[in-house]
Amino acid sequence: MSRWLRRLFALCVLRPIAIMMLGITVRGRENLPNSGPAIVIANHNSHLDTLVLLSLMPFRHIDIVRPVAAADYFLSNRYLAWFSLQILNILPLERGNAARGEDPLKESAAALDRGEILIVFPEGSRGAAEVMGKFKGGVARLKERYPDVPVIPVFLQGAGKALPRGEVVLVPVVVDAVVGQPLPWNGNRALYTQEMENAVRALGASLPPVFDDDED
Repeated sequence: MSRWLRRLFALCVLRPIAIMMLGITVRGRENLPNSGPAIVIANHNSHLDTLVLLSLMPFRHIDIVRPVAAADYFLSNRYLAWFSLQILNILPLERGNAARGEDPLKESAAALDRGEILIVFPEGSRGAAEVMGKFKGGVARLKERYPDVPVIPVFLQGAGKALPRGEVVLVPVVVDAVVGQPLPWNGNRALYTQEMENAVRALGASLPPVFDDDED
């Protein structure tokens, strides 16, 4: 049942929002993974970021695309938990696992072993609209374990204006997505984390800036 509901949601909700309300434009779509395992990384300003990335994925992959999301937020009540797990197909991340001596990447690694495609926001949480923060090292640790799994950078622009953090009303704003080529493993976690951040920033620099409506 969940598979069909997920596909119905993709066809009847995700695609219409992407096309009619956000008017998503995509550059480099050919760089998106054609199969798993793979990791897609992106900057993070809005809950819309996940929906935008899901809408970009080929429909045939909808059941193997797993947005990595904080369990303490997305599983905070039974209704949100059901939607997150059954429809968005999230991979819950238990923040604080490392402090308890547990492997925080265990579930992500298992998903890659199953041939799934992870969506990861390396900033760790949503930032201010159209402001990109520093990347954390989780993806680099995964890449160290799975050096042959492609890591594809994506820059999203406009989602932070369409649905800023703390807002619940969607504002129709054009969202741009630029997809880069996979980033090869360089053998060093810290350097790889910086390379990922630099790559996403470079993709963003290829777009014209977003201006507020009240600016001249």
